[in-house]
Amino acid sequence: MLVRFWGTRGSIAKPGPDTFRFGGNTSCVEVRSDAGTLLVIDCGTGAHDLGQALMQERPDGMEGSLLISHTHWDHIQGFPFFAPFFAPGHSWDVYGPSGLSGSLRSVLSGQMQHAYFPVTLDQFAATIRYHDLSEGTFRLGDVTVTTHHLNHPALTLAYRLQADGATVVYCCDHEPHTAELASGLGPVSGQDLHYAEFIEGADLVIHDAQYTALEFPAKLGWGHSSVEYAVRICEQAGVARLALTHHDPLRNDAAIDLILARVRADLADRGSPLEVMAASEGLVLRTSPTPGAGANPEAGGGASQVETPSGPPALVWVADRDLEAALTTALRLEDLPCRVARTEAELMQAFERQGASLLLLEPAPAAEGPGLLRRLRESLGSAVADTPILMLAAEEDLGRRDDPLVNEWLVRPISESFLRARLRAWSLGSPCRWQRARPPGDERRRLRRLGELGLLDTEREERFDRLTRIAAAAFDVPIALISLIDAERQWFKSCHGLATGQTSRDLAFCAHAVAQKSDLLVADTWLDDRFADNPLVLREPRIRFYAGSPLILDDGTCLGTLCLIDTRPRQLSSTELALLHDLRDLVLLEISPTPWPVAVPRS
Repeated sequence: MLVRFWGTRGSIAKPGPDTFRFGGNTSCVEVRSDAGTLLVIDCGTGAHDLGQALMQERPDGMEGSLLISHTHWDHIQGFPFFAPFFAPGHSWDVYGPSGLSGSLRSVLSGQMQHAYFPVTLDQFAATIRYHDLSEGTFRLGDVTVTTHHLNHPALTLAYRLQADGATVVYCCDHEPHTAELASGLGPVSGQDLHYAEFIEGADLVIHDAQYTALEFPAKLGWGHSSVEYAVRICEQAGVARLALTHHDPLRNDAAIDLILARVRADLADRGSPLEVMAASEGLVLRTSPTPGAGANPEAGGGASQVETPSGPPALVWVADRDLEAALTTALRLEDLPCRVARTEAELMQAFERQGASLLLLEPAPAAEGPGLLRRLRESLGSAVADTPILMLAAEEDLGRRDDPLVNEWLVRPISESFLRARLRAWSLGSPCRWQRARPPGDERRRLRRLGELGLLDTEREERFDRLTRIAAAAFDVPIALISLIDAERQWFKSCHGLATGQTSRDLAFCAHAVAQKSDLLVADTWLDDRFADNPLVLREPRIRFYAGSPLILDDGTCLGTLCLIDTRPRQLSSTELALLHDLRDLVLLEISPTPWPVAVPRS
């Protein structure tokens, strides 16, 4: 099943610069089966954008089902703004709990009375049918839906959806039956155990996590879960992946980041297989069946994976067959369809026939890349102008990067992980917050000098390891490195606190310090567009803080850095920065053939 989040906020919509990444709209989730059954769960303010997207997709009409968990305003306020309801030819079934306040239809019509809204429910042009639910099981197309009452002041239902061999469970809003479980500690029993049985073995659980355990006692009786309870109950139930949602309106993006980092660190310490993420507006997941309840999706199971947009393929035209293989492999791994064109004429014909989500081009040895792009635009017009164009080039082609017809130059060599990140970002039309450093102007001389020193791929030496141990202890950081930037990798002459001995150059923070030949200080990687999506930030070692001071020889050659890495954000004082410079100079004493390195600018 495909799952797309349109609203993730709880209680009240809170759009703004501090909620941009995780979203400010209230609850709304789109679910589609492989057979095309369309379900919308909850109709908060996020439903407005979903409705607009559905109208663009099928303006003449479509069938869908809306499942409402309960009728508190943050879950129904988008109902009067859902565009398909106003369009003839559309047909929708609306499901939800009925209670003492009346039928589902009467409650929904209440917020559309003239005192609150200018249009009544009776003025909808679509065919809409209303269904009152209690606990039970029914089918919508090829999706089996099972409901379960949640612990909330209003009558509230959770939905368990099963299709395509996979299970998705939506649980908003819910308070632990046993208040002590809000801490995430203690045995699960009674009604909480019954609840855990309802979500048991799900591939994806979307769960209310409005509060933390510390906040929960002051909110007792308000009908919401703590983050710790959501994690505890999903571990008890053998769930594969948990998406935390219904974020508190007072919680900004940075606060959600910190909560998520703490949860993941705790799970890692305990060796738990549960994968936890924070739901964000625009996030798209593909949930497929996981072999064995609670299996780790990273280990080869079929758990939720980021889904890719459907539409025309990426068109690839390159002269280098090895590059062609690398590109098509990267596109396949990202589940992006692609087509290879062998000639310019074939490229033109393929684009005219079905368009393209991306154009990936490499100038052939005798071809002029920008000339090709001009011919494409002259022949195909505005359609090409609206298509992202990525040009792949060798290092000597760096001067062409200012061509206005190219959206981005991808300069070789390029790692598969960075290539995939760029392809995904362009295909989704979203920014990629991971930049690789451009080589410095003296790159050829720098690499030649690095080779002459004979340091690369040598054995560990105590004279260097001693300095990284001292650096780690002096600054109270888990990782300290002496990093040398080679042509396609960063290699660690000394590595304290990190298991690997090298990474690709695309991943290297140190490459940025080498490029600028000055200190690089990153107080919080999550807030830096150069590094926020870097795999070393998103996965192990989960870098949050970086400080690197460049290793510059007396002839001006920059070899790499002495760097500090932490898993928490922090700053360096001027005194600490001076100490880092002293340690860097000691590293240079071990490297440089001259008696003492010349002073470098203190940045």
